[in-house]
Amino acid sequence: MTTVPKTPIDDIPAGKQVATFGSGCFWCIEAVYQNIRGVEQIMPGYAGGFVANPSYNEISTGTTGHAEVIQFFYAPHIISFQDLLEVFWATHDPTTPNQQGADIGPQYRSAIFYHTEEQRKTAEEFKTLIDKAEVYDKPIVTEITAFTNFYPAENYHVNYYENHPNQPYCQIMIKPKLEKLKKVFGQHTKVI
Repeated sequence: MTTVPKTPIDDIPAGKQVATFGSGCFWCIEAVYQNIRGVEQIMPGYAGGFVANPSYNEISTGTTGHAEVIQFFYAPHIISFQDLLEVFWATHDPTTPNQQGADIGPQYRSAIFYHTEEQRKTAEEFKTLIDKAEVYDKPIVTEITAFTNFYPAENYHVNYYENHPNQPYCQIMIKPKLEKLKKVFGQHTKVI
């Protein structure tokens, strides 16, 4: 029998909700959401797979079923789930299955792991709206799936951009996302 790991959602603070998003490498999405007002306790990790307690090396094979994700609490009186989704879809390419830039494999898929029926409904309606508006040249392939599991990533992945801002990957991939975030979503951002 597999033991379900304790995750941040086991202790949701009063007045907060939890979200779990994957949009390619979790270093990028973690840095984005660290700069959103009302978001706290972000943890990079692995969700949606069938292997218990996977390691980064196992995830990197693309055979465990997991996606690289972040899981976090948010204060809905400060930022809505729909606003979080707007940032999500604007800060990665949700039209490429199992790929973000040079990162290829199912672990890099665009995914929303919903925790409530309201989150599912909001995500599906918003995805349909974006597709109908033809915001992207191709249809959105973001997976919208019920949350089943989350395993925290190894410590060296936590606060990656904050700890390695001058690393080439951070300069080339993450810094432009943060600049776009501030320009497009300034009303939702902390001081960057």
